[in-house]
Amino acid sequence: MEAGFWHQKWERGEIGFHESETNPLLIHHFDKLRTQAGGRVFLPLCGKTRDIAWLLAGGYRVAGAELSGIAIEQLFNELGVTPRITQAGKLAHFSASGIDIFVGDIFAVSAEDLGPVDAIYDRAALVALPASVRERYASHLVDITGAAPQLLVTLEYDQHLLDGPPFSVVESEVRKHYGAAYQLQCVARNAVEGGLKGKVAAAESAWVLCTADHREEGI
Repeated sequence: MEAGFWHQKWERGEIGFHESETNPLLIHHFDKLRTQAGGRVFLPLCGKTRDIAWLLAGGYRVAGAELSGIAIEQLFNELGVTPRITQAGKLAHFSASGIDIFVGDIFAVSAEDLGPVDAIYDRAALVALPASVRERYASHLVDITGAAPQLLVTLEYDQHLLDGPPFSVVESEVRKHYGAAYQLQCVARNAVEGGLKGKVAAAESAWVLCTADHREEGI
């Protein structure tokens, strides 16, 4: 999607994709990444997700990338934290104790900007991107994080019946994008109650992506 599409969504408050509660898949499956408290978790295209508050409360540090400055201003306001705002190249860097969010084009985020990452949690990034961008995004994510272990949430539904975003990302595509860098395990697959947007039957899946090295360490 063009950047203007998402900017308009946030400007108009059209954020039906925003969940008001912590995502259950995060609560039930994040521990499978074996990330210790104090570890740094990267959330691509994070918006103002409540999942950030859950991770912070669990003692994790959080890094994120988000296109919309409005989303991140609202995030810090809801966290009750005043961020320090600096410039990092083409990105605005919002930071406070335990949290760093980079505002701008995620493809402008470098490994140097981001810093060390212990885990990735992608609930809303891969499924938010059209097919023409997803391969580039996945490769970029692996590069800037050093293939950190990842909890990935995807949706599957008949794309002919409903336009995205969120888009349908089937198992074969997950394996295509990430199979060279990770060992993949689907740890949950649940029907979306009431259907996606109340219109089409859909399933939500959680994937644990780990490298062979992390597997040997017990992940």
